[in-house]
Amino acid sequence: MSLKVAVLPNSTPDLDAALKSADATVTSLDDARAVIWTGSDQTGFPRELPANIEWVQLKSAGVRPWIASGCVDSRRTWTSAAGAYSDHVAEHAVALLLGCLRQFTLHARANIWLRDHTWATVRSLRGRTVAIVGAGSIGRAMIPLLNAHGARVIAINRSGCEVEGAVTTVTSRNLNDALAAADDAVLAGASTDETHRLIGPAQLAALGSDPRGGVPGVLVNIARGDLVDTAALTDALRGGTVGGAGLDVFDSEPLSAGDPLWSMDNVLITPHIATPKSSMLESFAAFVEENLRRFAAGRELMAEIDLNRSY
Repeated sequence: MSLKVAVLPNSTPDLDAALKSADATVTSLDDARAVIWTGSDQTGFPRELPANIEWVQLKSAGVRPWIASGCVDSRRTWTSAAGAYSDHVAEHAVALLLGCLRQFTLHARANIWLRDHTWATVRSLRGRTVAIVGAGSIGRAMIPLLNAHGARVIAINRSGCEVEGAVTTVTSRNLNDALAAADDAVLAGASTDETHRLIGPAQLAALGSDPRGGVPGVLVNIARGDLVDTAALTDALRGGTVGGAGLDVFDSEPLSAGDPLWSMDNVLITPHIATPKSSMLESFAAFVEENLRRFAAGRELMAEIDLNRSY
């Protein structure tokens, strides 16, 4: 029997094809067993889901606002899209890191030849050590890209379980030591109560410590803005404790026009676009198709939300 699914607020050609391939039939909310929510946030999401809904698939990889609002309940299974966009976000993270090391922002804004000024401080990724803070699906997708550029990786996760391709894996309890051992860091973890302001003055100082006396390291954030104490990061960038920052996410979005980060030559900013829109729709559809097949077969779903862990 075809699986009955409600798709809200609207579908896409990619998603339509995925539903057909998985032998799912689109129906009304009152007649469906599952909901595929295609909205980017909670706007318009039904306040009360009927009892017949057993599973809700969200389009977002980050779900902290959904949990904080009480929308995600324990009466049914909820899945995020964590992992669906990992390859795209990993690519963007490495691009930001390379752009900062090569001082692209400074050179793009310049109207004079800066070679004598910057040649000594432009850096290569080759030979550097990069700490990935929150080495989940995005972090694991990033490791082959970093290794291909000749960089080494320190993976930091909750469990300390070894991450393939990293030279070493440590738990978050060893965060400061790992940052001190790294040249640069990429934030790729989930937004939870435990990770709120995970990177503050002490962590930024650890990243900036360089016994060789070289240019301090770069911080890249493609996770969530609230993992970083933005005021502390701004001070560290001004004072040279941190050599640069590549930022795709912020505490409050859009980043306000008057924010000092906009005018800093050592900061490379993108407006939360790590996953291109066209790629997002295609990747989400493929993710949904696999979860539809799993649900129909009674198998464990990908990216099930754990209310105890807040992701």
